[in-house]
Amino acid sequence: MTSETLHQKISRGDVIILDGATGTELQRRGVPMHELAWSATALVTHPHVVRDIHAAYIEAGADIITTNTFGTLALSLRATPLADRVFEVNRTAVRLAREAREQAQVERQIWIAGSMSAMIGTVYWRDAASSSDVIREAYREQANLLADAGVDLLFMEMMQDIEVGVAAVEGAKAAGLPLWIGFSCNFMSSAKGADRPLVACGRDGTEFPFADLIEPVLAAGGDVAGIMHSDVDLTGPALDVLFERWKGPVSAYPNSGDWTPPNWGFDTVISPSDFVAAAASWVARGVQFVGGCCGLGPDHIRPLSAHLRGRRVPSRPCTDSRIGNRAV
Repeated sequence: MTSETLHQKISRGDVIILDGATGTELQRRGVPMHELAWSATALVTHPHVVRDIHAAYIEAGADIITTNTFGTLALSLRATPLADRVFEVNRTAVRLAREAREQAQVERQIWIAGSMSAMIGTVYWRDAASSSDVIREAYREQANLLADAGVDLLFMEMMQDIEVGVAAVEGAKAAGLPLWIGFSCNFMSSAKGADRPLVACGRDGTEFPFADLIEPVLAAGGDVAGIMHSDVDLTGPALDVLFERWKGPVSAYPNSGDWTPPNWGFDTVISPSDFVAAAASWVARGVQFVGGCCGLGPDHIRPLSAHLRGRRVPSRPCTDSRIGNRAV
């Protein structure tokens, strides 16, 4: 297997394939989702299924697999049965991803991303009582746990609130790993028609312009910025907003389907062929990292990899970021 750093692939402009969802894929395979801890409980009850999912994504063509730590921040677990097992579940999640990578029969490099999300249980941040200092420390703790366990980079996912996003990034930077910032958005709930504005949702439930979210969070840090856990039809317009405010490497990994906590609805999930067509259009615009989030599984990643592997993105100027200096 050729030894090549992720930085080398990024610098060359190679399209890099991300995996798809872990939580909804666990549900699809019959693993119960916990009302508060969501997919985190699978690390205790069904670790073999978590490992099998990572292996399935590697087989499907993913270059980067993501740990099942979307909901394992200490703040997210404090009201769950896993409240006193934060260290254990985070390290278990990384171990399972590393085992899948070690056992994979592929002739390419595989990198592991540690997922860190702005979630408490199965809802977005609604805990207005936690100060920025408390939030920052929680992300610092999880980032260090994931780094010590052996991830290669960190995915900061579902950033929607400015204060939480800034504190999360500031905390995670302490681990010294590349940070990939994933922003999520929606159409304004009260607007109708084709020209509905894009909004983010603060932790108090208030909608505000999505454009106002990006610059403050990225000013705190970040090496790659992207649109994630936003519907496929939202991703293109959201990328328009991001491209205006960020000149570095860009990712896109949308969701598809419907959410009725704690379960995902798969009836309206986009077909693999339509997903690949959408992703190819984003790559043509300069998106370098593509994959899927909730609702999208190995059957979507396999044709995505087949269609895009070997492609290079149009040149986009890079920011002065740690990606340029790390041998990841």
